Amino acid sequence: MITPELLHTIRGKFAHVEACPFQGPRVFFENAGGALTLNSTVETSARFAAIPDNQGRDNPAAHALMDIIKDAKAAAMEWFNADNGQVFVGESGTELLFRLIRTAVAGTSGGILLGSTVEHPASRSAMAHWADKLGRDYRLVPHDDALGLVTPEAYARVVTPDTKVATILHTSPVTGMGMDLAAISAAIRAVAPDCFIIVDGIQHASHGLVDLQAANVDGYVVSPYKVFSRHGYGVAWVSDRLTDLGPEQLDGGPQAHWEFGTRDTGAYATFHDVVDYFDWLGAQVGDADTRRGRIEDAGRTIKAHEKTLTDAMLHGTGNLKGLAEMDGVHIVGGVDNPAREGLVCFWADTHQAADIVSALNKEGVRTHVRKADHYSGNILTPLGQTAAVRVSMCHYNSPAEVARFLSVMAEIL
Repeated sequence: MITPELLHTIRGKFAHVEACPFQGPRVFFENAGGALTLNSTVETSARFAAIPDNQGRDNPAAHALMDIIKDAKAAAMEWFNADNGQVFVGESGTELLFRLIRTAVAGTSGGILLGSTVEHPASRSAMAHWADKLGRDYRLVPHDDALGLVTPEAYARVVTPDTKVATILHTSPVTGMGMDLAAISAAIRAVAPDCFIIVDGIQHASHGLVDLQAANVDGYVVSPYKVFSRHGYGVAWVSDRLTDLGPEQLDGGPQAHWEFGTRDTGAYATFHDVVDYFDWLGAQVGDADTRRGRIEDAGRTIKAHEKTLTDAMLHGTGNLKGLAEMDGVHIVGGVDNPAREGLVCFWADTHQAADIVSALNKEGVRTHVRKADHYSGNILTPLGQTAAVRVSMCHYNSPAEVARFLSVMAEIL
């Protein structure tokens, strides 16, 4: 449980919690666009940006850099709960999804490529691109518009024995709903056991556990700027069998190697800071005696605290009405949806979404408008909406901040 005292300590570990360096005091409910950054990752970034040495040389600095990368990869493997495969960094989460999907599609022949209509274009665009280039059959599993998610049963109805590559979105950045990753993977493998399964975990990463042993997939991608680190890199885990397909490599270079060029040691080091933070939080709320155990305790605590926040936002707190009680307000994915992960998306009959976001911002409450464009049209267009307001929280947000949001919303409406 995150007590008020622990929440105060947690907030002290993040930069710009209560104030924007450009706007001044504000409530930060735009975490789905990029979470707050750990102070430790800011310090680590500056420290490594100043180091002139590269890896792979025979000198003390290069040896130290290689050790830092090795330790960071080991920490990331525990965070992913992966017992095989490898972790590596790339340009961004989107770039990594394209690389993994390209390797899987190009490394298989014939058969079906399978995704779902709930997915972000990071995975859908990659699958569509290579299906077109290589003449493959790309099929989409329809998501449930009312629930804002895709179910294992929906995948089971569409998957066929000749499905070669499948993609899964772990959590939607528009609806905020998490998919049952392990059950969807199991539904695919029950029909197509050798299918390569690649997961977009970018939105999910900050809201709870990643458990790749339970998921039984071949690739999982996160964007560290959405899980308390910084912009400028992505992190991917890949299975050994995906690597065996042969990703692009330099002629004569290391085999089974996914990285191109000299990697930023600071990227690895800042992701190690993220794992260290989960480790620390787990120690505050549980008594596990292993790093993975503490990471699991932290994940469960994060999920519970964020449910408290979203429940208050939907159903009210103190004498303030929740969004679900406000006339003319409609909640994407429904009000009482157990799949919700720290995010509430809504529209109002009497006010344009952009106007609500602007009015909230003027009162120091940062949210975001999602438009029915190439990013969110797959969710909003079937609902008959051109835009919606996204309010996205993380575990460092407070009940008082939710109350501030509801107070301003009452004035706006």
